Amino acid sequence: MHSSLLSVLTWLPILGGVVVMLVGDSRASIARWLALAIALAALIASVPLYTGFDLTSAALQFPERMAWIPSLHSDYSLGVDGISMPLILLTTFSTVLVVIAGWTVIEKRPAQYFAAFLIMEGLMIGVFSAADALLFYVFWEAMLIPMFIIIGIWGGARRIYATIKFFLYTFLGSVFMLVALVYMYLKTGDYSLAAFYKLPLTLPEQIAIFLAFFAAFAVKVPMVPVHTWLPDAHVEAPTGGSVILAAIMLKMGGYGFLRFSLPITPDASRALDWLVISLSLIAVVYIGLVALVQQDMKKLIAYSSIAHMGFVTLGCFVGYEIVASTGSLAGATLGLSGAMVQMVSHGLVSGALFLCVGVLYDRLHTREIGAYGGVINTMPVFGAFMVLFAMANAGLPGTSGFVGEFLVILASFKASFWYAFVASITLILGAAYTLWLVKRVVFGAVANEGVASLKDLNGREFLVLSLLAVAVLALGVYPKPLTDVMEPTLRNLVQLMSVSKL
Repeated sequence: MHSSLLSVLTWLPILGGVVVMLVGDSRASIARWLALAIALAALIASVPLYTGFDLTSAALQFPERMAWIPSLHSDYSLGVDGISMPLILLTTFSTVLVVIAGWTVIEKRPAQYFAAFLIMEGLMIGVFSAADALLFYVFWEAMLIPMFIIIGIWGGARRIYATIKFFLYTFLGSVFMLVALVYMYLKTGDYSLAAFYKLPLTLPEQIAIFLAFFAAFAVKVPMVPVHTWLPDAHVEAPTGGSVILAAIMLKMGGYGFLRFSLPITPDASRALDWLVISLSLIAVVYIGLVALVQQDMKKLIAYSSIAHMGFVTLGCFVGYEIVASTGSLAGATLGLSGAMVQMVSHGLVSGALFLCVGVLYDRLHTREIGAYGGVINTMPVFGAFMVLFAMANAGLPGTSGFVGEFLVILASFKASFWYAFVASITLILGAAYTLWLVKRVVFGAVANEGVASLKDLNGREFLVLSLLAVAVLALGVYPKPLTDVMEPTLRNLVQLMSVSKL
């Protein structure tokens, strides 16, 4: 089983999604239960990735390799390490929650809805486990199709506009990455990532490849100024689409920087770290201010996501400044650890907040903040969950939101006081827009008859939010199981970053 575990995790949801689609909407109940069974099977199958993981090794584990396109020297090659394995677990966990959350909410073509999420789950796992660049690119592009369909069919009134914008931004950025991959293949004669890591490149070559990667990964994060597709996509997407978009798809940008940019183009990454750091700090401050003025709950959380993902890119690249100023490789590892923890934490917290918005929207069919007020009076259990996730979003100690941000700020301080000073502003802004949201929606007197008629969480909603609450608190109180998994891989990555290819 271990020898083909990654293939099982990749193809079980994809094939299962096809079966769910064939079951059809006329047998919606069967389709729902089958989708849940497949999602749970994938989650259970992913557990051995953690329990069987070698915490002392930085090498790819659970490797699989077979000929795929021999004429191009491209193999079906899979493997995971301390960077990709936590993101796969996050993917399988989030998909189960999305299936449960959409159980009765989705009435239009439910079989196709659940099938799209299952297929997308398999494709996203393929992205995180691919050890061949061409295979990675195929999974990377293919996963856009299910999300395109999810927003386009089950989205809001402006879903077509949001879908086209999302697709164009992400697809066009990826075209530059494909050019860079083909260029490196022509130099190595091989699409394996291991060959790319060993490829000597001049500084102009590295800069060109870095910028090509940057075009793809910056859009996916998304970084300022290519972030404008995200709020539109979130607002128009159904709740499940927003959860997967925030929890998993945004992380692929950070994953791309860690898997491709830093080890393949270390000298260019060092030369252009100022660009990424500057854009990251702009996202932390400017987007935080934009979030303050939002009147739509989904838009506010979407802009919050952009600001928090700025910590991920900051943590990825601040290591070069630390090495340059102090010579400490451990300081660089600290920044990368913060970036990884922030990715996992943001996946949990942002997903939970979007689910909370979905709970309210299912009842009153509006996301306008002004339509609510005093929700805690009629939905006390829901109010407690929303306040918990809001506090995690603001970086409250004891929640997962604090750990990643603290590690990145600490690493930034080792590089420059001013980096840390600007980054820490997010703790103020994050608290400002999050508490402002909670004050207007949750607390106060009952605002209107709609709020007065609200009913508290049902069993299905309580289960989903409870699982997320446990995960947020567990990671916030005891992050060691996650950091232990990442540490050997990140130390090895810092070694690759510190060795010049010139």
